Amino acid sequence: MFVATWILFAIHWGGALTGLFAFVHALLQRADAYSAADRKTKPIWMLITGGSTVVLIVFQFYGGGMILWLPALVAVLVYLVDVRPKLIEVQRGGRNW
Repeated sequence: MFVATWILFAIHWGGALTGLFAFVHALLQRADAYSAADRKTKPIWMLITGGSTVVLIVFQFYGGGMILWLPALVAVLVYLVDVRPKLIEVQRGGRNW
């Protein structure tokens, strides 16, 4: 039982740290990069990642809180997998194929 508790603890705080990383990354990007990457605006992504981070911290991965925790993690992962690479590409100049 002790190992299972640590695994759940790691999943919960790993998600929270992922959300915090996404929020800080969204905060540090230029506002015009979002429109240049054809993504939603900076305030919207800051609201999505910031709100999701709060949910990831407040609610637990297990139990009844999972119904809010899991969509929050998905929102953060969408930012990290889709939006973040586009922002980096736009700000570095991208590739002209």
